[in-house]
Amino acid sequence: MPARDPAAFAFLSARRSRPAKLFAGPVPDRTALEEILTAALRVPDHGKLEPWRLLVLEKPAFARIADLAEARAVELGGDAEKIAKGRGQYDKGQLAVVVIFSPKASDKIPVVEQMYSAGALCLGLVNAATAAGWGANWLTGWPAHDAAFCAAAFGCIEGESVAGIVHIGTPAADAPDRPRPDLARIATWVSA
Repeated sequence: MPARDPAAFAFLSARRSRPAKLFAGPVPDRTALEEILTAALRVPDHGKLEPWRLLVLEKPAFARIADLAEARAVELGGDAEKIAKGRGQYDKGQLAVVVIFSPKASDKIPVVEQMYSAGALCLGLVNAATAAGWGANWLTGWPAHDAAFCAAAFGCIEGESVAGIVHIGTPAADAPDRPRPDLARIATWVSA
């Protein structure tokens, strides 16, 4: 029987995201963030393609990106709600890591598996930041799915997309946990 890691299992059993809109300062400094990023990069990466890149957003960048989100919403004919949703996480952000899915040409590794790797990196980043004592929240929002916005805000080129924007900061007091899926309702056991 494999050796159980009780501390790791307890952490994963209780892990949850904290709402980024409630984060306060301080945020991790560069050394602390590099430690978190290094841990997060231990992600499944079939073929060692590294089909992602990271963009670290520091506080001064958020106002510019919020303005870009608003301008794009207006350009698309968005109403006040779309503008507010577009600006929201950037108006309140202090530190975030944008995980940009950047697929690589490969005869062996399908693009969908490369995309899963980028998603795994987002979750790894949330877990690493949380394990380091910070609050972490993986967000996207409509601007993160808009190619023109992503090109202007994050330098995405053709073929790239945003897998997630992971905000990291000091979490507010414990908020209530969300309801979790009912295992008996969603799991099917197949024995033959």
